Amino acid sequence: MANGRGDSPDISNQFRELMNQINWKKQGPRRIGLPVSIIAVILLVVIAGYTGIYTVEPDGVAVVKRFGKVVAVQPPGLHYKLPLGIDRRYFVPTERVMKEEFGFRTLAPGERTTYDKSPIYRNESLMLTGDLKVIDVEWVVQYRIDNADQYLHRVRDQGKTIRDVSEAVMRRVVGNALGSDVLTEKRVQVAQVAREEIQDILAGFDMGVRILTVELQDVTPPEPVKPAFNEVNEAEQERERLINEAEKQRNQVIPRAQGEAKQMLEEAEAYRATRVNRARGEAERFKSIVKEYKNAPEVTRRRLYLEMIDEVLPALGRIYVVEEGMAQPLALLNLDENTPLPNASGEEGES
Repeated sequence: MANGRGDSPDISNQFRELMNQINWKKQGPRRIGLPVSIIAVILLVVIAGYTGIYTVEPDGVAVVKRFGKVVAVQPPGLHYKLPLGIDRRYFVPTERVMKEEFGFRTLAPGERTTYDKSPIYRNESLMLTGDLKVIDVEWVVQYRIDNADQYLHRVRDQGKTIRDVSEAVMRRVVGNALGSDVLTEKRVQVAQVAREEIQDILAGFDMGVRILTVELQDVTPPEPVKPAFNEVNEAEQERERLINEAEKQRNQVIPRAQGEAKQMLEEAEAYRATRVNRARGEAERFKSIVKEYKNAPEVTRRRLYLEMIDEVLPALGRIYVVEEGMAQPLALLNLDENTPLPNASGEEGES
């Protein structure tokens, strides 16, 4: 049993059985050859050993009660208690991992476990989410008994208490979450919150139980509304895809625009610095020319004239003087050595 297994021997029946086996009424004490007191002592020893020695299984402990009061909690192994119903022992499987299933039942555990998902279990798993959606949540609560004394005596129906608390907590947690979150990425978070709250409530009952895990086995929309849920999920996925594409395009366009803007600012800054420095240089050059002109006007004027001629004349090319009767035009200024001389017909030839 989940709440312990007790001993309840019928001492009078056992004593009557032993007396019948030795044929006490027919043979009498003289035919046996032993005094009545010795036979009684032997019988008492046998009965005491039969009702006092017991074995505790390896996966739990035995709670020994004397007239209803707990006197010992025995570990696995061979033990002795007061016989004749004075002490009674109750086995509690403290080393087993027990579980409660909601929305389904395990029929045959094994390599290929079979489950029963009959409609009679749907009342356990149908829940209303925070956005008023109905979903089917199947989950499992795994727990272990930490304190055998508390487990036996603090709560009357341990299994029903664990089931009621687990269902109430799970409905509250799912009712505070969005249906899409419970169906997708927040399943682990929902299970973790439910485990902590179930443990807190059972600890307040001093039940001696430790919740190991709460696992959401299968979270799906109910069968009648599955097509609508699928359409909603497809629309949400399409929305997420469009948002991701827009984010991708934004991440590509904005950095490029920012880089181009930064480049334009740097080019403008460089152009500004170039124009300012050139203007300052021209101003300084003009000031130096004015200073030299004041010191030597004729020399400065001639130097400026020659510098201007040196800049302008190379752009003019060749200048020819042509007069009637001349066999060949006369080059006045041979400024471009690569330009061929024209011949008598006016066409250019090799120089």
